[in-house]
Amino acid sequence: MVGGVEEHLTVGRVAELAGVSVRTLHHYDDIGLVRPSARTTAGYRAYSAGDVERLREVLGYRRLGFGLREIADLVDDPATDAVAHLRRLRGLLQEQRDRAAAMVTAIDKELEARAMGIRTTPEDQLKVFGAQLYEAIGSAYPATRRNEPRIAARIWDALGDARTVLNVGASTGSYEPPDREVMAVEPSAVMRAQRPAGAAPCVAASAERLPFADQSFDAAMAVSTVHHWPDPVAGLREMRRVARRVVVFTYDASTTGWLQRFWLTRDYLPEFADLLTGWPSLADMTHAIGGHAEPVLIPWDCADGFFEAHWRRPEAYLDEQVRRAVSVWARVGPQAEQRAVDSLRDDLSSGRWAEHNRDLLALDTAELGLRLLVA
Repeated sequence: MVGGVEEHLTVGRVAELAGVSVRTLHHYDDIGLVRPSARTTAGYRAYSAGDVERLREVLGYRRLGFGLREIADLVDDPATDAVAHLRRLRGLLQEQRDRAAAMVTAIDKELEARAMGIRTTPEDQLKVFGAQLYEAIGSAYPATRRNEPRIAARIWDALGDARTVLNVGASTGSYEPPDREVMAVEPSAVMRAQRPAGAAPCVAASAERLPFADQSFDAAMAVSTVHHWPDPVAGLREMRRVARRVVVFTYDASTTGWLQRFWLTRDYLPEFADLLTGWPSLADMTHAIGGHAEPVLIPWDCADGFFEAHWRRPEAYLDEQVRRAVSVWARVGPQAEQRAVDSLRDDLSSGRWAEHNRDLLALDTAELGLRLLVA
């Protein structure tokens, strides 16, 4: 604001700052996508702060490959504010980064193979361009990711008297209650293909756009999946829309000192903090479903091999098969992973890990930030 009057940017200045042509901005105006709300005294288009905010969203989606009609639907959605758009764009960019990281890893492996005179198969060469995060880690899930009975009991109890349950981000089907009518939603073809015979029917869809009418289910559940969603708050709102009850097993990264709770992130993998930059707070997530949060303690012998599961069994993190089934390792990248593993191996061998974490050895459960959201 200048002298109480809102300052506007000329179309030329906006084009310069945004790295697009004036012709592009004129086109967006002509089709009603981004219409500048003012004119200069000379009659040129002028953009207010609100216009620039909308343009930023349009350009963000455009550079992610969305078509103009899709973008119009997204930015015109009255239920999505500027913060929600930023979170969605951040999530989509993270997903794009994860795909790129998977491609770099695959290319590095092929370069190593070729340096040794080994030629990869045509199938492997083409897989580089189809790699996605779940596709990269999904094949390891059946070996290490399964129901932990004590966590399953908490989830199933929270479902209450629900007879029909929607499992969102269902993966291979862990934690789906066997005594209720379940419908699953899973965007990854690799995960859907690994669902066991007799598992609940599963449709390909995203959490943010569930293909069901309002209140179609008694309950909707989501287990260890929200951190993969491009827009977690939008997905949680969708769960609330399609079900009268919502149960979510997730992680709280909003408590002061949260990175210090777990020795692995504190001492070996500080990059974990970068993965949750912009992650919605626990308050945001509980507000999205209109519910409350309950702490979930992790037993020392947890059967489900998620990231925090081996808190009292540090040797497990040296096992590549264990790491491959956890998205954190794929997302931090191979250099951070190798550094963390090498450092942990050294500390286990020297006794430093045991010395620094001796108090853990007497615990049967640990509070590591896992939460059950219930509405």
